[in-house]
Amino acid sequence: MTVHFTVISGSDGQSFTKLAIPSAKAKDLHNENQNEFNMKTLVVFNHPHDGSFCNAILDAVQQGLKESGQTSGLIHLDHDGFDPVMRAKDLKAFALAGKGFPEALDDVDPLVKKYKTKLEQAEHLVLIFPIWWMNMPAMMKGFIDKVIFPAIAYDMKGGLLKSRLPIRKVTVISTMNTPADVYREHFNNAVEGNLINGTFRQIGIEEVEWISLSMVKQAPQEERELWLENIRIRFASAV
Repeated sequence: MTVHFTVISGSDGQSFTKLAIPSAKAKDLHNENQNEFNMKTLVVFNHPHDGSFCNAILDAVQQGLKESGQTSGLIHLDHDGFDPVMRAKDLKAFALAGKGFPEALDDVDPLVKKYKTKLEQAEHLVLIFPIWWMNMPAMMKGFIDKVIFPAIAYDMKGGLLKSRLPIRKVTVISTMNTPADVYREHFNNAVEGNLINGTFRQIGIEEVEWISLSMVKQAPQEERELWLENIRIRFASAV
């Protein structure tokens, strides 16, 4: 059984699949991109179980960021008790903000206002979540619905969406138990269509990378540890 460490990156959506590689080789692989992560990074995390593999990924990302010496922040949707539901007041604010009335944001969820402030300081946005029923969990979807929002994340200009954030790059890290080829061939890489192309590229953020870890439960412990080491090195690559 082959367990894949898949990275989908680049504005052309080109994908490639590779086995997790030994950490020494991984370090050599990323030396050429050592300035890539030398920016303010904001991590948005969603998984309700503190002992999950997603939490281990979060630890690896934060350790790498610490080693790189760059500034970073965290939005932990579960610990914050974030309400993912788009309620009537949120929909009203969405409509008014989209028409050029930013004061409509006065009535949105206070957490959304807090997240807005953090997004306005970030140049690199990292999302970490599991894939459930072939898509992101409710809290992460709610974050997209309620925070990637007019007058917060983008403006409407000539019928097009234009990012108003300083974010230059988005990295999506997801876990699933579905084989990568099944997710691609039968479910059309739903995260790529909905989140990467349908959200971030639609508002004008072209540099989006997707690190997709598939068949996680089936992976032996040593392979999972190697994935985590590769992720740590990836985020420490500014060192």
